[in-house]
Amino acid sequence: MSLTIKQREYLMSCNHRWNCKIGATGSGKSFVDYAAVIPKRIQACKGEGRIVLLGNTRGTLERNILDPMREIWTSDLVGNIRADNTVYIFGKKVYALGADNKKHTSRIQGMTIEYCYGDEVTTWSQDVFQMLKSRLRCDHSHFDGTCNPDSPNHWFKAFLESDADIYAQNYVIDDGVLPPYVVEELKKEYAGTVYYDRYILGKWALAEGLIYPMYQKALVNSLPVDSAGNVIPATDYVVSIDYGTMNAFAAILWAKRGGVWYGEREYYYSGRNTGIQKTDEEYASDLDKWIADIWEVYQEKYYGMGRITTIIDPSAASFIALLKKREWSKVRSADNAVSDGIRETAVCMQMGLIKLLRGAMQNTISEFGGYVWDDTSVEEKPVKVDDHGCDSTRYFCKTMKLAAKNRQRSL
Repeated sequence: MSLTIKQREYLMSCNHRWNCKIGATGSGKSFVDYAAVIPKRIQACKGEGRIVLLGNTRGTLERNILDPMREIWTSDLVGNIRADNTVYIFGKKVYALGADNKKHTSRIQGMTIEYCYGDEVTTWSQDVFQMLKSRLRCDHSHFDGTCNPDSPNHWFKAFLESDADIYAQNYVIDDGVLPPYVVEELKKEYAGTVYYDRYILGKWALAEGLIYPMYQKALVNSLPVDSAGNVIPATDYVVSIDYGTMNAFAAILWAKRGGVWYGEREYYYSGRNTGIQKTDEEYASDLDKWIADIWEVYQEKYYGMGRITTIIDPSAASFIALLKKREWSKVRSADNAVSDGIRETAVCMQMGLIKLLRGAMQNTISEFGGYVWDDTSVEEKPVKVDDHGCDSTRYFCKTMKLAAKNRQRSL
């Protein structure tokens, strides 16, 4: 097993109560953990307390930690998470738990924890972390954890700067094991955003000003044409919807042309501005008319069997139920992870994976020009004013995993 200088440094120094690696994405922070640190810690446990893996969710623990561990140590030594949230690793029972919500504090409340590993710590609920501090109560208890930096005001940064027994190691992307080509591509993806400071330079950076300062790069005056001057035909369509009753209802028609997704039509209605609230049936009828010509093309292409995918805010339960009855719509609940979705949308804009047609997307484009970070909030979040087209775009990028798929092709 070949380790980088930073990884070897960590192995030599992680003898504190709290041991944390903070820094850039792809910098090798986690590899040394699932290859060496976690197995060593688990096998050293004396049975005086519980062993716990904490991550944003059980799913992220599987993807980030357990799957890579199985590739190295085999499924005989690294099991699968059971219904009771336990997994057997090197013959010992380990609790694998999510930490993204304060309600999860009850899962570790009352435990004595001998060893805890923490993945993506800055995505946790602070309440879970506060409970964890009181649970590490063996004289030999240890914590190993990793995270990407967040805001300088983040509670975990304040903890790292406290006088607790902490070893903190910082990484930049060039400390890692990614091929130079991939590093350069990631630098391009995050250029011009707060995520460059965090995910490339490994800095705790404040999000301020425009959320998408690169949005102008995504604007086009016309659809792409072939060598003969004809508009390149769409190979697929998706509708994304931010549902509103009194707040604005914003739908965007996305068409994939030449490998790029174009937002080329919007439906935008504000009951608050008009003073007239529409029903679900009225919205559905409006959408039928709005997309009628596209539906005819789509139906002919798929011999009547195709259904246009519709991505919609998961909180719109009644409208989702109605749409599922519409033959043209294949409904998917949107992935509504705000921070991750904003980051993915920024990458999509920066890399030219999505474009917005100027003449057809006036409301959404206008929103992007005023979509800013809330500098009055302790929690990092957008100002929730005139953001419905922005949310619809975020649902599309995050749910379709456009940025992630682009990275896979690059690799």
